[in-house]
Amino acid sequence: MNGKRIGRWGLLAVICLSFSIGEAFAQKKDFANLTRYAKENSALSKTAKKEKRVVFMGNSITEGWVRTHPEFFKTNGYIIGRGISGQTSYQFLLRFREDVINLSPALVVINAGTNDVAENTQPYNEDYTFGNIVSMVELARANKIKVVLTSVLPAAAFKWRMEIKDVPQKIQALNARIETYAKVHKIPFVDYYNAMVADDNRTLNPQYTKDGVHPTGEGYDVMERLIKTAINKA
Repeated sequence: MNGKRIGRWGLLAVICLSFSIGEAFAQKKDFANLTRYAKENSALSKTAKKEKRVVFMGNSITEGWVRTHPEFFKTNGYIIGRGISGQTSYQFLLRFREDVINLSPALVVINAGTNDVAENTQPYNEDYTFGNIVSMVELARANKIKVVLTSVLPAAAFKWRMEIKDVPQKIQALNARIETYAKVHKIPFVDYYNAMVADDNRTLNPQYTKDGVHPTGEGYDVMERLIKTAINKA
């Protein structure tokens, strides 16, 4: 009897220890990478009354944009690029307060969806991705931040996830849904897709990319003309 009790207590101790280790491990993880821009965010001064600060929220396409054409952001006074390579809309939504709301911008540009379709964090579900985008819009508006929505860029496939099929169709369907939502809610929508797609209406035009997903400087030139016009109108 005592042996059984000791065994049970030992098993319980092991279970409790495993939970403790698991929780400690989970606490060390930062799924949304909330601290990625912590230093830059804290360094930003409070917005002046006449300052019209713009935040660009996105993934590696946005992160690469700031790195490739930093003068575009500086010259236009946009200042803030908050792109993180590999992230999905789920992660954008989690860090939206840290990297957008708390910075008190006048406007946020949201480019989301590429890595959702690539299934970087979980299987693709258009309803969930679209819902994340809508939630970001609602959070922005609740905090009196104007929004510009953008299309997902063209892509025929993802080299890091070649098993993902029907990529162009998924991107087109999501873009159509975002555009419709933007029109209904009177939100500026920037269509990068049709300005940058190749003649096959599937791939990112080779003159704008080297890997089929990320723009080169020439690709960002196209995006800059479109987004600047939308921001000025907004």
